[in-house]
Parts: sequence; C-alpha cells; structure tokens
Amino acid sequence: MKSFRRESLLYLFAFIIALAVRLTKLGATPLTDAEARWALQALGVAQGTHPASAANGSQPAYILLTSILFFAYGGGTNFLARLIPALTGSALVLVPYLFRERLKPRPSLILAFFLALDPGLVALSRQAGSPILALTFLFLAWGLWDHRHSRWAGVFAGMALLSGSSLWEGLLGLGLTWLIRQGMEHGLKTESAEHPTRSEWLNALWFGLGTIIVVGTLFFLAPNGLSAWLSSLPEYLRGWGRPSGVSSGMILFSLAAYQPLAVILGLIALARGWIYRSRRAVRLSLWMLVALLVALFYPAHQVSDLAWMLIPLWSLAALELARSLQVFPEERREVLGVVALCVLILVFMWLDFTSLLQTAGAADQAALRSWLLFGSFFLLVISILLVAVGWSISSAKLGAVWGLVAALGIYSFSAMTGAAGLRIFPTAEMWSPGSAVPQANLLLTTVDQMSDWSDKNIDSQSVMIDGISSPALQWLLRGHPVDVADGLDASASPPIVVTANQNNPKLAAGYRGQSFVWRQTPLWNQAQLIDWMNWLAYRRMPQNSETIIVWVRDDLFLDSATPKP
Repeated sequence: MKSFRRESLLYLFAFIIALAVRLTKLGATPLTDAEARWALQALGVAQGTHPASAANGSQPAYILLTSILFFAYGGGTNFLARLIPALTGSALVLVPYLFRERLKPRPSLILAFFLALDPGLVALSRQAGSPILALTFLFLAWGLWDHRHSRWAGVFAGMALLSGSSLWEGLLGLGLTWLIRQGMEHGLKTESAEHPTRSEWLNALWFGLGTIIVVGTLFFLAPNGLSAWLSSLPEYLRGWGRPSGVSSGMILFSLAAYQPLAVILGLIALARGWIYRSRRAVRLSLWMLVALLVALFYPAHQVSDLAWMLIPLWSLAALELARSLQVFPEERREVLGVVALCVLILVFMWLDFTSLLQTAGAADQAALRSWLLFGSFFLLVISILLVAVGWSISSAKLGAVWGLVAALGIYSFSAMTGAAGLRIFPTAEMWSPGSAVPQANLLLTTVDQMSDWSDKNIDSQSVMIDGISSPALQWLLRGHPVDVADGLDASASPPIVVTANQNNPKLAAGYRGQSFVWRQTPLWNQAQLIDWMNWLAYRRMPQNSETIIVWVRDDLFLDSATPKP
C-alpha cells in the first residue's frame, strides 16, 4: 500500500493529541462509585490486605496492572487509578495504522485523529475500569493478526480476555456481523488472502495463554486473578436479565448529541456505499448497525456501550471526508468562500438557539427566534444551491462538507471537554460512570483537619461509615482506618462517623455534625423537552442530590474542655 509524506509523523502527532486530552487534569475529578469499586480492589492487592481482591470482579487486567502502580507509588491516587485506561485509550489512535491496507492510508490517518478527539472514547479513557482496555486490546490483536504477527496478536488477545465483560459485547457484534456478511456475500468473489498456518495459530494460542497466566496472576503473586477473568462471560450474560434503567432513546440521543459529525458523514458514506456497492463501506455500515443494535437491545446497557459502534461509524466518516481532500487550485477561493459562509450561518443558528432558550418565557420573542432559526437553515440551503448553479457543484459540495466539519468540529471539541471533565464548572454528562460526588474534596478536607487538630496527623483518627454503601466514600477516606457498619453500636464511640442524612439522637448528644452533598444523579428519565434543550446548550440537567453527615466527637474540637486523645 502506497504511503504519503510524513505519515508516521502525523500518526505520532495524533497520539500526542490523544495523550494530552486524556492525561490533562486526569486526577482532578473524584472517583465515582463505579470507578472506586475497581480502584479499591487494586489498592487491596497492592497493599496485600486483600490479596484475593482480584477474584471479586471480572476486570483482572485493570486491577492487577493498576496495583503495580499503587505498589510502586506507595499508595493510590485518582491519577494513578485512571492512568492505565488513559494510556491504553491513547494507544487506540495507533490502531488505524494496522488497518491502512483495508481502509486506505488517508482515511486511516483521518480516523486516527477522529479517535483521538471523540468525546465518548476520551471520556471512557479517563475512567477507572477496563472497558477501554477491552476495546483497544481486541483491535490491536486483530490488527497484528492481520499483519501475521501471531505472537503479539496472542499477547493482546490474552489481555483483551482479561479486560472484563465489555469484551463479550464487542465479540458478539463482530461475530454477528461476520455471519450476516457470509450470508450476503455467499457465492461472490472475495479478495484472496493467505490463510494462517498451523504454527501461527499455535503461536497465538500459547502466547495468549501465557499472557493470561502471567498477567492474570500478577506474575504468580495473585493466583486468584485467574478465576476472575472466567467470571466476565457469566457477568455479561447476567446483564440480559438485569435492566439498567437507561432507555434506548437516551442512548440514541447521546449519539446525536456527542457525535453529530460522525453521524452525518457516516450516514452519507453509508448511503453512497450501498448505492455504488462499495464492499468496504457496506461491511463497515453492517458492522456499525449490528453493534448499535446489540447495544440497544442489551437490557443492562449503558451509554458507554456505544464505544463498539463508534469505530465503524468514525471509519465511515473518515472514508467520506477523505473524498473531500482533493481540491483543485482553481476552485480553492470558491470553496473557502462557501466554508466561511456555512460556518457563519451555523454559528448564527447556534447563538439564536441559545437565545431562544433564554427567551422561553416570552412567547413573541420565542416565536421570532424560532423563525430566525428556520430562516437561517433555509438561507444555508439556498446559498449552497446557488453556488452549485452559479459556480460548480464540486465547489458547493466541498465547501458544504468542510464548513460542516469546521462548525461541528468545534462543537465536538466542546462536547469532548465536557465529557472528559476538563471544564471549569462541572457538567452533567451521559458518558460519566455513575453519580458525581461534588463535595468529596470538601468532605475529605474536613475529616483531615479534624484529625490533624486532635492528634497532629491528618490520617490518625479512624472513620466509621454507618449505613452508607459507597465505594467512592471508602476510596476518598482510604488514608484513614475505615470501618463500614450497618448500624452504630451504642457502646462504641468512634472519633469520626459518617451517616446518612437523618436524625440520630445517639450521635447528637456527644458529636457535632456537618452535612455534605455526596452523590448527585442527573434526572435523565424525568427530563422535559426544555431540560433536554438546556442540556444540549449548556450541559445542565436537574439533579437528585443525596446528603450525608460527618459527625466528629466533641473532644476532638479545639474548644473542647475534654482532654484530647
């Protein structure tokens, strides 16, 4: 396959961009319950307090690899808890290079930049857990197998099998796509390919098994990790009988809200591929639709399950955008003019949309803004048609495509910063795992200060968590001795107690309490049309807040007359 100038340098540039957006402020946001569940197990393995922790979940790759970082650092941090997924998610950008012969060099390079900045994939890479590991390792194994590197393919296949239950959703989508494709292409002449030899199959098998044994047991230090990876398939199968509460409509809406550029370009490429019988586009569109249906019909689905269909979707978008790279010198001015016009009108439409939300109470202003919005869209269509008639269809088409890419590219970058948690003010994001913990840092500061005042060490006083099931809270207080109980013993007198927000006469007599907003959950299923419009513009959504109380024993305060312990 013929390459082009500076191809390797451009892939390196895409990888650097991917690293930058995935590592920036990686540890700034507190871990949610979904993330802390895995981070606590990794910390237990690193400290040797719970050496069998790896067997309590189905993600041994994340748990065991992260435990190495915790052990080397001497403890766990938010940054280290998310570092392995961030690095692995960045490596996904290099996968298109392995498929450049199937996809062609230019679309593959465009796909690399798309994967580097996709809001969903960036968000998934910044979360503690293994879903992005399963995605990246599976495609690395596939690409390396395609290039006849059977040993490395076996290594990454083994890593994928250690990456949790999300792998099985990806394999199910690929398997169904292959079966459907076999039926559609039965009897058709296919491209010739060399069949793997017996030695290649054996190499891949042995290296895969070796990876599972060595990595799955943390070099034989945590042998229970072997049983953990076997639980990933039963965990995925249990999801078929356990609804998640996330609607299929919300998943489809998130696709349009986070990846509008991919959806528009992908649908154009899909239509073109089926009309002109492009085998490459037909196969990608089939894979995309199957992966989407698997995500929609899986009862335990989450928005993050869309990650498996984003790969073929962005591949189709890259194929379509690559068709618009060829601009002849004599039509560059016309194309730039159409691009500027499209961007100007689309920006005006967006500003008019945000103004419409602010004037929702005034009927006359809302009607005027609505007419301006539809009139702007009509003006955009008429302008492109006039360019096609007055200059050339090619100039109109190229200008419209690149104008759309420029405008939606800015929107997608903004959506990526929100999904990645890079904005100054927190936003409600569909790709976030579980409920946010907005006052976690304030709670930790309070507990540390009270402990420091009482015993000259911010970690000296123990904390009892009473009646609250929250791995994020246990992770937050990991520097203190923490006890978790379902009820407080009347005879016990722990220094610090964390309880739910309710009357507690036993504690009120000898403790002082301070309430904190602990978990905030967006009310997606109760949102009205105006709520969705506000979310689309500002990423704001009505929240359900859970309050907890931190109780500190009276004798720990500076103004207490009782001698301090």
